[in-house]
Amino acid sequence: MKFDIFCEIQRAEPWPADHEASLFRETLEQAEAADAAGFDVWWEVEHHSAPAFSYSSAPALVLAAIAMRTKRIHVGHAGVLAPFRINNPYRVAEAAATLDVLSGGRLELGLAKSGGKEWETFGVDPEKARDQVREGFSVISRFWTEDQVSWNSPDFVIPARDCIPKPLQKPHPRLWQTCGSPESFRMAGEMGVGCLGTTLLSPVSFMGQMIQEHEAGLAACLPAGKTINREKGIFTFVHVADTREAAIRNGAALAALWYVHAAPIIFKVPRAVWYDAIRAGLHPNSARSTAALTGSDETSLDIAPDELPVLRLLKLMARGESVSKEEAHDVLEQLDSVVIGDVDHCRDKLEAYRNIGTDRMMCLMQFGAIPHAAVLRSMALTGEHLIPHFARGESAALRA
Repeated sequence: MKFDIFCEIQRAEPWPADHEASLFRETLEQAEAADAAGFDVWWEVEHHSAPAFSYSSAPALVLAAIAMRTKRIHVGHAGVLAPFRINNPYRVAEAAATLDVLSGGRLELGLAKSGGKEWETFGVDPEKARDQVREGFSVISRFWTEDQVSWNSPDFVIPARDCIPKPLQKPHPRLWQTCGSPESFRMAGEMGVGCLGTTLLSPVSFMGQMIQEHEAGLAACLPAGKTINREKGIFTFVHVADTREAAIRNGAALAALWYVHAAPIIFKVPRAVWYDAIRAGLHPNSARSTAALTGSDETSLDIAPDELPVLRLLKLMARGESVSKEEAHDVLEQLDSVVIGDVDHCRDKLEAYRNIGTDRMMCLMQFGAIPHAAVLRSMALTGEHLIPHFARGESAALRA
């Protein structure tokens, strides 16, 4: 199992006076640290109109800066918001190929369906979004590998044109899809692209089920590109500290709770759906969880005597009440998908991800209000202890 970084360019309030400039400086320093520590890919998200939650509105520019500052780490765009009203696939192919050339052949490209406020911002038709993800993979791979490509579909028309430059990697960089629902995991497999899943507190066993959906799709694969990418990447909260007490002091669990509290606001997912998914042990994008949607954004913030501990804390945050670092840590420490603690504790948690077939552990390390120095320390400890451990385990498995 390899280790990647997943980055939102995120900082919760309160903010320093030079908030935006210092946040980007810290992000670039963290990318250099990740390269030195042995992480395999730096994944940059794309979000728009998401203050505090993500300042990664121009990820290709950030990834170009990272490529210029690093030597070996791959630069991954996960993912390009694929609806054509947001990103024209011809422009995506141009920009991505340019980044592959500038990085010396280190690009990884993912596409994402997006949703919520981003669909509203750009006027996306929700009924077309998933089909445009599928179409995007096919047309981008052709722009990369063929000359004088024309395309004529109901949503995208272009006369015969050369798309330049061509990627340095041949036949083209690896393709990925960000996935949240069983349907999207299976779709990624059917197209022959890797899947990038997110936990958002859902159990590791649920992610195991989603990996099986990807495998089922691969069994019926008709590749959208020129190659098949069978790898599975899973994103989760990771903070490795010298001691459990240091992890609590750094506020990592409280930062993870802040993230999960803020996400439905940013992406306009009704809290009723969000909370129902957590109760059921599902990802909020799961079809089974969204089936519970009532059509209302309102949900009770009353806390029942037998309330799930993590929901109790999320409801306290939604009510504007404080949650302590210690309480947040005590609760999230019990969730198998959250990797926060000392080296030994994190190693044990990560074994569960390897056991379900995860190829790439996408570590979100800069989240909430975790201090920059603590993020750098987490990366260093991961590089010193965890990356070698899981590389050795992989080699042993291959030898067996």
